Amino acid sequence: MIVSVWRYSHLVFAVASSIFLLIASVTGVILAVEPILDKIEPYSVSGADELSLAETLEHINKKYDEVLAVKRDRNGFVSATAIVDGKNDEFYIDPFTGERLGSLIQKKSFFQFATNLHRSLFLKSTGRFLIGFASFLLILISISGIVLIAKRQGGYKQFFAPVVRENFSQYHHVVYARWTLIPLLVLALTGVYLSLLRFDVIPDSKVSLQVDFDSIQEEPIREFTQFELFKNTPLSELLELEYPFSEFVEDYYIVQLKDREVYLNQVTGEVLAEEKYPSLQLMSSWARVLHTGEGSIIWSIVLGFGSLAIPFLTVTGFIVYFKRPKTKIKNVYSKHESEYIVLVGTEGGTTLEFAQELHKQLLSIGKKSHLALMNQYSLFKKMEHLVVITATYGQGEAPASADKFIQLVKKQRQKQAFDFSVVGFGSTAYPHFCQFAYETHTTLEASDTSTALHEVFTVNDQSFESFNNWSMAWSKKMGLSIHLEKPKLFSSSKPASTFKVIQKAELPEEDTFLLSLKNLNGSRPVSGDLLSVVPSEGARERLYSIGKVNTDTLVISIRRHDKGLCSNYLHQLTQGEKLTATVVNNRNFHFPKHAKKTVFIATGTGIGPFLGMIQENIKKREIHLYWGARTKDSFNLYKDYIEEAMREGKLTDFKAAYSRQQAEKIYVQNLIQRDKDLFLDVLKNKGCIMICGSIAMQKEVLEELQLLSHEYLGKDLSHYQNRKQIKMDCY
Repeated sequence: MIVSVWRYSHLVFAVASSIFLLIASVTGVILAVEPILDKIEPYSVSGADELSLAETLEHINKKYDEVLAVKRDRNGFVSATAIVDGKNDEFYIDPFTGERLGSLIQKKSFFQFATNLHRSLFLKSTGRFLIGFASFLLILISISGIVLIAKRQGGYKQFFAPVVRENFSQYHHVVYARWTLIPLLVLALTGVYLSLLRFDVIPDSKVSLQVDFDSIQEEPIREFTQFELFKNTPLSELLELEYPFSEFVEDYYIVQLKDREVYLNQVTGEVLAEEKYPSLQLMSSWARVLHTGEGSIIWSIVLGFGSLAIPFLTVTGFIVYFKRPKTKIKNVYSKHESEYIVLVGTEGGTTLEFAQELHKQLLSIGKKSHLALMNQYSLFKKMEHLVVITATYGQGEAPASADKFIQLVKKQRQKQAFDFSVVGFGSTAYPHFCQFAYETHTTLEASDTSTALHEVFTVNDQSFESFNNWSMAWSKKMGLSIHLEKPKLFSSSKPASTFKVIQKAELPEEDTFLLSLKNLNGSRPVSGDLLSVVPSEGARERLYSIGKVNTDTLVISIRRHDKGLCSNYLHQLTQGEKLTATVVNNRNFHFPKHAKKTVFIATGTGIGPFLGMIQENIKKREIHLYWGARTKDSFNLYKDYIEEAMREGKLTDFKAAYSRQQAEKIYVQNLIQRDKDLFLDVLKNKGCIMICGSIAMQKEVLEELQLLSHEYLGKDLSHYQNRKQIKMDCY
């Protein structure tokens, strides 16, 4: 519920201010260019800031008969106002010589137009109020955005952790928002401040110096070059120096420095009055600089990107909202007449797509099914089977539509016996993977009227294939015939590629084979990417991890199932035949470029992508491969690849765990505790551990690594996971 409030607030603020913020951002991008163009003008003189005011004024006074003022702007350009040929003239000068460098920069009409539009929309005070209010809403948008990102990432400590890519708009909305957060907040805060200043809500306090004219001294007469203030003040501290209007002693120098204003006796150099600027005045000055970027090319560029972020974030934000599946549910049967109850816990609506497909298929085979959100849990009079499909949000929390579920289950005991299944959706790139699904399972299991059909089944990164595997196993146990259809939302739109079969190596006793394919055209895969194969028209796709062993050759390791449509289709392919398939980018499972030491952990056919990654190790970085299989004979399929890699120095070490080779079963997770020093060294020194194989193996491996991390490193495993030191591709 809390997350929903923040998300709703974020949306409302964005909608309310979108038009004004878009205008302000576009004009802001234009105005960010102006200080850059000003800064690159050739009026800056190297080393001039080291001069004292006395030296600077001496050079100027020698050059011009009557000087009225000297200024230094935020670009470091020094200008003088002097009477030249009987006329007042203001121009940039060289402080070393007093020579004229050029006329003052005049604001171009284009930038003037953008400034007026940016400040007030040409609506004067009304426009200034609207822009100020939009800036205030931008502050609220930023704050609510920070909370939502932190919730999504699993806490503020993981704020800048890698973002799981669900789609272009979602991914880049989060990433760009994080990178532009500081300039956006600076623009918003200073925009509000300047608006309050404009409407006198914040008083624009000025120094107010008083001179005691009765005490003004006329002796001793000194040259201005001997004035202590002028001698001891560098040019870099000057804002403006106004010369006395006349030679009378009652007229004085008015000197505005960066931190104070001084009145100086023009005869003796005595300080007649001095006052430091009020904090509010300094704050107002800095607010203008921070908002405009004046005087700094780098900050102007930063502000430009910050302004550019606003339309980008607005568009991607609205796309994310409108593309989010709505949670409106229609049911044919009421909750009290249905034997199958499907409950879904979703934050953004994506998980609901899977639940709706299962619900639809149950109805199609004549079963009375009722679909509802987990927060709608109540007494179901005829429920025999309960299926809970839920996502996990943030730090293992319940999604918005399931935050009351556990309390509801404890309060409302079902009168009849029923069985239940829990399917958890999440991403292994986040800590607390599917934690709420496990909590749901534990809560339901505690009821004296419920029976769990199986342990929690987890689905990584919205894998339809994984969910379909659960569906087939579940429906088989239930004695049903269910065939899920893949929603269009998850279909790949990438063009297909053509591959030619080069070789097929087989291990019949293990029902596994290794298919070598030559890439003829289309996408160029990287080891760790996925090959999407559709064996026949209308059939479901099957994904296989790719190992790229040379420029145009890849291998996929496959386990053949008796009734597996796709595995049998690939098995019957012969040398020279062509295969049409799609390469799916799996960027979170590519070989780490900068890790000095890497550990691969795989079971069975999960070794496939690692065969390619080992070949990619041309720099011969340290790689350790841990592989689990049934017997030593299983190794024969990959023996040539491993031995060649060991000879070439591309693979440092290979260790196998065979579960059926000896009386005591050994699995890869058993080797982790034995070789704990290696794993601890990899984690401590920014190495990488990559895991490929079954979810069951992944769970056991992560538990072992978690124990090591806690006991010896004093950190949760998620600390290393969020730093991309642990990569997983398990199903």
